[in-house]
Amino acid sequence: MMMSWLIVFPVIFPLCGTFFLYLFRKHHRAVIAVSWATSGFGLIVSILLMDQVYILGPQAIALGSWPAPFGVVFAADLLSATMVAVTWLIGLGVVVYAAADLRFNTSYTRFHLLIHFLLTGVNGAFLTGDLFNLYVWFEVMLIASFGLMTLDADTTQIHGSIKYVFLNLISTLTLLLAIGMLYGATGMLNMAGLHFKYHTLSPGFVSLLSGLFLFSFSVKSALFPVFAWLPASYHTLPSSIAALFAALLTKVGIYAMMRIFTLVLPFEGTVWQTIFIVLSGLTMLTGVLGAASRFTIKKILSFHIISQIGYIIIGLGVYTRPALAGSILYLIHHIIVKANLFLVGGFLNRKFGSDHLSKMGGVYRSMPLVAALFLIPAFSLAGFPPLSGFWSKFAVIRASLETGHTILAATALLVGILTVYSMLKIWNQVFWEAAPADATSSPPVSLTETGLYLLPISIFALITIIIGLFPEPFFQHAERATVQLLDPTIYVKAVLGER
Repeated sequence: MMMSWLIVFPVIFPLCGTFFLYLFRKHHRAVIAVSWATSGFGLIVSILLMDQVYILGPQAIALGSWPAPFGVVFAADLLSATMVAVTWLIGLGVVVYAAADLRFNTSYTRFHLLIHFLLTGVNGAFLTGDLFNLYVWFEVMLIASFGLMTLDADTTQIHGSIKYVFLNLISTLTLLLAIGMLYGATGMLNMAGLHFKYHTLSPGFVSLLSGLFLFSFSVKSALFPVFAWLPASYHTLPSSIAALFAALLTKVGIYAMMRIFTLVLPFEGTVWQTIFIVLSGLTMLTGVLGAASRFTIKKILSFHIISQIGYIIIGLGVYTRPALAGSILYLIHHIIVKANLFLVGGFLNRKFGSDHLSKMGGVYRSMPLVAALFLIPAFSLAGFPPLSGFWSKFAVIRASLETGHTILAATALLVGILTVYSMLKIWNQVFWEAAPADATSSPPVSLTETGLYLLPISIFALITIIIGLFPEPFFQHAERATVQLLDPTIYVKAVLGER
């Protein structure tokens, strides 16, 4: 019984945390205590859940004594449990970082309230067992993320927020349309139950539904050509919020695609698989070219989110076990690395008062530890061995070559080279070259604040190194999650039982 409740605790904890944070919103110390405690307990529970799923296999719980496929079901397989654990890791890191980055903002207490409301939506999307509740959790994420975007917002931030909300509302309406059409045709929304309904639908209707789901999740994942909202909004945000968004929001869309297109509407051998391969290559190229032409840290990193998402979805396009395992490993690697790069950029922004490359310099000599902490995620993002990015890129490129997708593999290699260029551009101007004579000076950062800044950065960098030096257990973990994805009967049996 306790095992079943472990599935819903990652959703209950942040929801309860949001309630108590609202009650204590006028007391800074109480807010920090509640936020840190909620994040810490959430991480512990999510690790326990992942361990139990690894040992026992996929698990499910039906709320209100309504058995699946009729009631509200939460289900956890190895992929969803891993995503929940990584989500709480990032959430805890950002909460600690924000204690230095945002503590003097007038909206600091509201930040903690909204971040836990956002984590509620993210974890709910990872653990839900039916499509309508997936839509509900996306709405929770949209509300919370818009609230975070508009905290202490200036005009530029408001404009970016409007673009973000407008395109995501179109995506949400498309998702709701697809869900309604699927329910009208099958009378069911439970994803495990829909697995058996797939063969009863006409090929044309399945193709239409696949296109609607693909469009909706492409917007939420920032795939080509519907990615404009991301670079238009992320660079306007405070670094704590930008790091959280960069790590999690697009990954929920990718997770939803992995779940839908392996469990509900498998598209192996269809025209949508070919389209997915093309989208993967174009997403990689447009993202990295956008990054190469920008000269502020947040804009460069925002465009690199797009290019790296192209790598992640290679596995779905190729649709083989090695390719999907590589994509899952890449997904985990990218969440940690991308959040870390935004956190490092935020610390430098605090030191220099700007994140424009021309306004910064000399960091290697003045702060060698910060320089080393930047190099680790930057080189990992570029795919340098033996860091985590090398092994995940190697896995997806090798899988592409093994299946004859040489153009896709060549594109991935080219994008990797251009990623190196972008990271070296930041390194040369910010870390290696001397600071410009007109560089602005900001108020000094206290020792306590520096520790709060660098603690999550250091932990994320250490995880990146560990994955790079000891990749085998992480590969095995990703392969085991892939087996459960490609053999949906394991997940279906956990949800529906022997029926």
